Order: sequence, then C-alpha cells, then structure tokens
Amino acid sequence: MDLVVVNLEDGRPTRDMAIRRMIFELNRARAGQAKVVKLIHGYGSSGVGGVLRIAVRKELERMKKRGLIKLYVPGENFEIFSPDTIKMLDNCNALRSDRDLGRFNNGITLVLL
Repeated sequence: MDLVVVNLEDGRPTRDMAIRRMIFELNRARAGQAKVVKLIHGYGSSGVGGVLRIAVRKELERMKKRGLIKLYVPGENFEIFSPDTIKMLDNCNALRSDRDLGRFNNGITLVLL
C-alpha cells in the first residue's frame, strides 16, 4: 500500500489528541511500508484557519527538521507545477488520480515518509 488516508477530524479531537493520533498513524503507515500519508485536518470553518491545520503543519515542520519525514505538501500547494508535489507523485503513483490534485484544498496535507 503506497498511500494511506487519515482523517484527523474524525471524532472532533482536541489539538493535542489530533497530533498524537497523527504521529501514531505516521508511524503505523511507515511500518506498513506506505510511502505517502494524506492527512485530512480541515481548514477551519470560521475562515480564520483551523486549529488542527495549524498544529498539524507546525508538527510536520518539526518532524521534517528532525529527519522523521522527508517532506510534506500543504493541500493548497498540491498541484502538478509544485516541485514537492512532483516528488510525491514520483514516489506514489496512486496520487496521480487523487481527487485533491490541483484543487488547492487547504483542509489536507500530504506527507512523504
């Protein structure tokens, strides 16, 4: 399985619960030989920016700096002209038919393990 999808919004968790679940699911996906994890965290219905989206991306940046993940692509940058998206597509063919490709969905983030 190259691609794993994780809905972090499921059950309306707190920020801390969502981060713990994200870390658990990233580790589980890595153990299962997945290459990419698509995180669904929402974008914040208030229009100001969702708490989960901000916290998830902050944690992913920390993980990237520590070498725990290779890279992440915010959904709004998940398009065919983005160099990071191209790396994702090269590593996971299933993403080529992902419904969010080119839709600038800021409620998701993709992670290359």
